[in-house]
Parts: sequence; structure tokens; C-alpha cells
Amino acid sequence: METINLGKADGLPPVDWSGVVDKLDAGSAPAPDALNSRTTWLATVNEDGSPHVTAVGALWVDGTFWFQTGTGTRKGRNVTRDPRCSVAVSIRDADVVFEGDAVRVSDPATLARIAKAWADQGWPAEPDQSGSGITAPFNAPSQGPPPWNVYRIEPRSATVVSSVEPGGLTRFRF
Repeated sequence: METINLGKADGLPPVDWSGVVDKLDAGSAPAPDALNSRTTWLATVNEDGSPHVTAVGALWVDGTFWFQTGTGTRKGRNVTRDPRCSVAVSIRDADVVFEGDAVRVSDPATLARIAKAWADQGWPAEPDQSGSGITAPFNAPSQGPPPWNVYRIEPRSATVVSSVEPGGLTRFRF
């Protein structure tokens, strides 16, 4: 991993990546009293090259983000055509933006493990009968009917902005 201290000119130290990962692993909310206020934003590329940004119920598992969507959604169509995307999230004391490629996951064992991770967080997802997607008794209406495809973000880089003293702005290339 390459670490680029973008705050060096301002005398800021590089952000500690392991501390960021610890907070992501713990499901850190942006503030101590903000138990369920962590929104994850997914940006994809529209057919005309413009950005499309939407909130997603993404998971942080195995050192990356996972999301699900229906085949007919804009984000689903976008990542099928162009897998480049970014995910942005606020954690305790920092904002994090990941850039990478969305890769559809269809391995039944992996889908079962990721569906269980969603279920453990309160959304009762499970693999669908075909084993190539997931289903649940409810989802956002904009996702369309199940089954939903699952995507893993293969990260190329992450940029972290620290919001506590002494601050910091660092890009990590994987």
C-alpha cells in the first residue's frame, strides 16, 4: 500500500490507516450519540459520463464495502456497463472515500456469508433459490423485486480526512 500525505504542506501528519480500518470494522458512527446515523453513499458513472450518487445499505466486510441492488436500478445498470465507482462514509473523527471497481459476486458460499452479515445487522437477507443473488422480506422500493445482485468493491484507493486534532488528509493506494 502506498501512503500519500496530502496534508504534508500544511504540516499535518499522515492519517493512520489501521485506525481507520478499526473504526470501519467496529461500524463506527460519526458521533458517540449517533447510533444509526452512518449513511454510505455510492457514486457510479451514468451512460453520459455524469455521476450518479445514491445512499446504499453497504457493508464493510473483509476490508472492503459490499452493496446490493436490483438489475433494473440505475446503479445496477451503471456498474454493469462501467464498474468504476466510489463509496463515501463518515466514521468517528473522519470521512472516508473509497474508489474502485464494483464486481458482481455470484459464488453461493460468499453470498450466504454476506447475506448473514446483513441479517446480523438487522436486515433479514438470505441467498435466493438460484444461489446467484439475495432476497429478503423487504428492501427499499427503488431496488425493484428480488433477487438482488451483490457487489464487492475492489478498492484502488481511499482518501481519509481526519476531523480531530492534529487533523490530516491522506490518500492510500492499494
